[in-house]
Amino acid sequence: MYEIKSTPMQFPNQKIFRYTLAGRPLSVEVGKMAGLANGSCLVRYGDTAVLCCATASAKPRDGIDFLPLSVDYEERMYAAGKIPGGYLKREGKPSEKAILTARVIDRPIRPLFPKDLRNDVALTLTVMSVDQDCSPEITAMLGASIALSISDIPWNGPIAGVFMGLVDGKLVVNPTEAEREKSDLELTVAASMNKVVMIEAGANEVADDVMYDAIMKAHAEIKDLLVFVNGIIDEVGKPKFEYPSCELDHDMFDKIFAFCEADLMNALDTDDKNVRDERMLPIEDAIIEKFGEEYPDLATQMPELVYKMQKKVVRRWLLEGKRVDGRALNQIRPLAAEVGLFKRVHGSGMFTRGQTQVVTMATLGTLAEAQMLDGIDNEDSKRYMHHYNMPGYSTGEAKATRSPGRREIGHGALAERSLVPVLPSTEEFPYAIRLVSEVVSSNGSTSQASVCGSTLALMDAGVPIKAPVAGISCGLITEGEKWMTMIDIQGVEDFYGDMDFKVAGTHNGITSIQMDLKIDGLTPEIIKSALEMTHAGRDYIIDEVILKAIPAPRADVSEYAPKMMTIKIDPDKIREVIGKGGCVIQKITADTGAKIDIEDDGTVYIAAVNRAAADAAKATIDAICFEPVVGTVYTGKVTGIKEFGCFVEYAPGKECIVHISRITDHRIDKVEDVLKLGDIVKVKYIGLDKKGRMDFSIRDAQG
Repeated sequence: MYEIKSTPMQFPNQKIFRYTLAGRPLSVEVGKMAGLANGSCLVRYGDTAVLCCATASAKPRDGIDFLPLSVDYEERMYAAGKIPGGYLKREGKPSEKAILTARVIDRPIRPLFPKDLRNDVALTLTVMSVDQDCSPEITAMLGASIALSISDIPWNGPIAGVFMGLVDGKLVVNPTEAEREKSDLELTVAASMNKVVMIEAGANEVADDVMYDAIMKAHAEIKDLLVFVNGIIDEVGKPKFEYPSCELDHDMFDKIFAFCEADLMNALDTDDKNVRDERMLPIEDAIIEKFGEEYPDLATQMPELVYKMQKKVVRRWLLEGKRVDGRALNQIRPLAAEVGLFKRVHGSGMFTRGQTQVVTMATLGTLAEAQMLDGIDNEDSKRYMHHYNMPGYSTGEAKATRSPGRREIGHGALAERSLVPVLPSTEEFPYAIRLVSEVVSSNGSTSQASVCGSTLALMDAGVPIKAPVAGISCGLITEGEKWMTMIDIQGVEDFYGDMDFKVAGTHNGITSIQMDLKIDGLTPEIIKSALEMTHAGRDYIIDEVILKAIPAPRADVSEYAPKMMTIKIDPDKIREVIGKGGCVIQKITADTGAKIDIEDDGTVYIAAVNRAAADAAKATIDAICFEPVVGTVYTGKVTGIKEFGCFVEYAPGKECIVHISRITDHRIDKVEDVLKLGDIVKVKYIGLDKKGRMDFSIRDAQG
């Protein structure tokens, strides 16, 4: 016999820190789980729990000029007490919502890493339990910040985030699920102690001043939360590890920049991306010829060198009020809009802004074609879908088209969020709607061009949107305390600038915001300036471009779109309409060609290729569900004659028996004496007889 021995496991480094956030308990547990990660913590908010782990490679990755950071937000279906759908019954690739959440967490974290760090850094945020009243996204963002802050990975945090709602006109921090359903605002704000570092919003036409107040209120809440976080860092934080700097040699940079500065400024001084790229090629060749022997690694360093030289010129110009294409800081690039480009699609719109051009197609379908969702929240479907494609040719690159990446998914979701607030309800417009934005040319701000193109496509498709939506971006250049904002940034201004502040909305208010930063945050003054500038920009685009291309949504959907009809039936009649094994509804579909979907509440959606087919399907369903009203006279046809009376079809598919005694006001021996097959007669519904059968009379219908 073997004697097995062990000792009780001890966790001497375990610590639990507690806080109250928006009236709900928050705890951070360290020193117990994931001990081999550089930094880890288990964050509980209410009954939501997220395990957050930060790891970094010991050595930098060779041959790259960027920080190789990955942020993975892992949804586990067990967290919501669900078994995954599909054949395999396990989690596969991340859902779109998980990808979007990872992007929201990535954006405030990435700018705070040292610019010269090239070590691989991975953040893995695993949702282990979900309380729908306590956002797992906000919990994961906080956990990511804490895991990085207490680790030995170089990072200039911490940051924290909160979710803001607008419920009955009142701003609410981290609203509950019930409050979110009524909220006109879905705003996520991340911030450091002094500055706002990330804004992501969807809104129901919320005014600029309300949005600004919401951002400021969120920042105030975050400051209090960061006091708690800093206490954790002070107690359990590790010293940051040393790493080899990957910065270019400063003397080399200064020498090469002085050599080609004049040619570089000439190359950049154009509004044409292709011209700029062509002008850069001989400059790079001249640099190699002049300095190749002095700096043997120059060829491999060339991409980063060119990037930093161009960045220096562009930023210097912008701080002087000069833009590479000669525009004023408040001037939008040339604009154009067009609708109805393709006959057979249900709706189409093309929006052009400088060298950025997006074509958006609208497709209308039945509600049964709505997208089914399988996630850890309670959302199980959506009727409006927006997809974004950016092929290689749009940037002049020769590369094969692949499946959509995180960027494509993110831009599609942003455009989708921008348009949702103006879409008609299902009752008003019983269609599933899919938009696809094809970026055919890209030189900055394609996501906001997609918003404008989507408005055009929806209006062209005959979707009765509440108001047109336009999107525009605002850029930023900072140097010390000096800063400057500019509207409608193109590629180089986005690439070399400090901010891409994207805002979409109507005349009345904002429908979405997404902010990307390359600096450590924004002051309230910069945020207010960006909101004012983008509001003026979207007003101009709506009035001068969109409404001039199509003044209002088309009066009807395309002739090639399905024709939809909505009726209401008694829920008790659903069984009759469907029939045993679906035989009745299948026959209706076969006879009319219409698609029929029935909700549990008796709402029936009919879709057909033309109005006549929809009307035919409706007539059949009406007949099945028809119930006579006592005392009402109906006109019908004699369909059968018997010794005891006759049969009358008083409604489509509905027959009644009229006893011989109720045919005339005098005695008759034979029904044939007064009626024949095919006669049109009036019948009155008397009610139920003693045996519970429906009783009809021709005699009483005569008055």
